[in-house]
Amino acid sequence: MLKDKRIILGVTGGIAAYKAAELVRDLVRRGAKVRVIMTDHACRFVTPLTFETLSGNPVAKDLFWVPGKFEIGHISLAEFAELVVIAPATANIIGKMAAGLADDLLTTVILATEAPVLICPAMNAKMYANQIVQDNLAELASRGHAVMEPGYGELACRVEGQGRLAEPAEIAEEIESILTVKDLQNERIIVTAGPTQEPFDPVRFISNHSSGKMGYALALMAKRRGATVTLVSGPTALPAPRGVEFVPVNTAVEMRAALLDRLDEATVVIKAAAVADYRPAVCEPAKIKKRKGPLTIRLERNPDIISEVAQRKGGRILVGFSMESDHLIEHAHKKLIEKGMDFIVANDVTEPGAGFRGDTNVIQILDWKGGRVAFPLMDKRDVAGVILDRVKKMREDGEVRDGR
Repeated sequence: MLKDKRIILGVTGGIAAYKAAELVRDLVRRGAKVRVIMTDHACRFVTPLTFETLSGNPVAKDLFWVPGKFEIGHISLAEFAELVVIAPATANIIGKMAAGLADDLLTTVILATEAPVLICPAMNAKMYANQIVQDNLAELASRGHAVMEPGYGELACRVEGQGRLAEPAEIAEEIESILTVKDLQNERIIVTAGPTQEPFDPVRFISNHSSGKMGYALALMAKRRGATVTLVSGPTALPAPRGVEFVPVNTAVEMRAALLDRLDEATVVIKAAAVADYRPAVCEPAKIKKRKGPLTIRLERNPDIISEVAQRKGGRILVGFSMESDHLIEHAHKKLIEKGMDFIVANDVTEPGAGFRGDTNVIQILDWKGGRVAFPLMDKRDVAGVILDRVKKMREDGEVRDGR
């Protein structure tokens, strides 16, 4: 997503400046073209050579720096930028930006650029809570600048509170979001993800190998594209994406309730969760002890969530998944028709790169009109993009299947 995107990173004089080096590394790894501007105070914390090495570009520090013949430094940088990021943003730079001051290269570039600006505050907790700082941030947000909240934790001054610079990966994700076209702004999307856990005593349960990576990728990419996203997730080891309503559940019954409770507001439902088809008929109140002979656990059917959603489908787009180990197209098509979906994402669990826990997938998309498209091995975020492209096209072309 960030390939060849032109980003100016402004580094100001705070102890968190060292984290900006990791941010540059991450952005370059994602394909961005990064130019770094450092204030005089920032150079006290990290040397310009660090950022020059990581970005592959000279660091700009001097207001009177001349990048080339007949070029004006701050104008050249301002026109280069597709996004200006201030990380860390001290109380000082925030105050100068709010007042419209331009007394160094960074503040001059900020005033001269037409690119969006992302401010990532980092400072002592009491400084961050100071009403003047909060007023300045509110003023900058009202002018259209994006502001990331700092994290909570132990600060360099050995106090605990809100003021830590957001983690570099979180800032990089916010940059991705800002620079992504908002072509799903009118959609309210519910994504289900992960496995369910069906207990048969207080310490044991029936589940599957789902990691949740596909569903989380869908939630993340939909949020980037401007959708309002709710992620209903079974237990996973993944962090909830920022900017997404996160609803954790454990069992299929809980997932059903969470989804149906929010269905009225949804325009799209993407059911990527690997919901257990069966659950133990009885959950014992105490741990089942080892005993002689076999142990029999009676199972009963879990609710068919996607069929219930289809009964209330209306004009919503309904997307399902079909992970199979044989007869992929036959089973997926049957599921698509019987459960009233608009399209289904089918993949063969036995195919290399298409298993549960990996970062890639190999899919085919079958739609209710009989269309079928196969895709090569892709990263799951790219797969999510393909699925959301199909949602967008279906909405634009008016090809949504009528609700029952």
